[in-house]
Amino acid sequence: MINGEKFSERPIRWAMIGGGRGSQIGYIHRSAALRDANFELVAGAFDINPERGKDFGKNLHVDPDRCYSDYKELIAAESKRADGVEAVSIATPNFTHFEIAKAALEAGLHVYCEKPLCFTVAEAEELEKIVEKSGKVMFISYGYAGHQMIEQARQLVANGDLGKIRIIKMQFAHGGNSAPVEKKSGAAAWRVDPKKSGPSFVIGDVGTHPLYLSEVILPELKIKRLMCKRESFVEGRALEDNAMTVMEYDSGAVAYIWSSSVNAGADFGFTFRIVGEKASIAWDAEHPNQLAYQIQGQAPAVLQRGAGYLYESARADDRIGGGHPEGLFEAWSNLYTKFAKAITLREAGKPIDFWYPGIEAGVTGVKWVEKCVESANNDAAWVNF
Repeated sequence: MINGEKFSERPIRWAMIGGGRGSQIGYIHRSAALRDANFELVAGAFDINPERGKDFGKNLHVDPDRCYSDYKELIAAESKRADGVEAVSIATPNFTHFEIAKAALEAGLHVYCEKPLCFTVAEAEELEKIVEKSGKVMFISYGYAGHQMIEQARQLVANGDLGKIRIIKMQFAHGGNSAPVEKKSGAAAWRVDPKKSGPSFVIGDVGTHPLYLSEVILPELKIKRLMCKRESFVEGRALEDNAMTVMEYDSGAVAYIWSSSVNAGADFGFTFRIVGEKASIAWDAEHPNQLAYQIQGQAPAVLQRGAGYLYESARADDRIGGGHPEGLFEAWSNLYTKFAKAITLREAGKPIDFWYPGIEAGVTGVKWVEKCVESANNDAAWVNF
């Protein structure tokens, strides 16, 4: 159970790039990183508008002299300080991720980056080489993986409780873009702009989240090939707002991922069901404290977060004991705690002996988006992965 005890001598000096005033994701990053006092926010380039960013930073109690106009100024200035930042989080639009992450890694900083990592596999593999060369830790922001019941699902699979896996059915299908909201919202507008969002909207924006959960829960399964059909239902929208991807694994298992932002009436719509030969599990991100566990021929059960019957590694992610609801902030805090532990171990020259959404997850996500787009652009043809 996480109880707030410190595992390093001092907080890691940390900065944010993006995530300024009005950014929902920026607030989540800060709340998660600062919750266990493993990080200290000492600098930032919070906004494309330097004055607005500096004003925002002051309200976060960041020294105005360390509120910078952009990431280049931040990296250059902080690298000259004896007490300069050691890690950065990137919470900017997709098209900036590659150049900022590359600059930060090459400057010797640990990086926590929003997904998708970048636009192309070539860029992702270049970042992977830089991570390997630099020896720094890179996290990709797959925050839902920090929920306690995801680890329980992972252990149920690993221990053979489900038997051989046959079917994976996943979706992240909300209705937030059922109307042309991009005409009034800047945050929505860049997500449907190919120049800023990349070759995909919902496949990359929401589809990569269930993809990564499948990697966490089912690490032994490797995608053999996939096919994807995508549509833009809202007139004039340049990128898809709905997509269905079918995947075949080398084990013979199959998976289906529905990615959508036009699932009218659905506030969130992030769920999965994993079917084995003996039992199935199911999870709903809107009810993250429960995991359905259904054994063939037996009464269905619902496993509860924080319970003593969970696997030990799942109980290790618990923060407030059974019966109390935990949510998104706890999940993200768990991942930021892993980020801090990984940095501490890496700097001490010790091995990192736990899973986390690292550069490999970023590369796989970019590759998956690229293959889905390739398939969809070729009339939903099968493509090798």
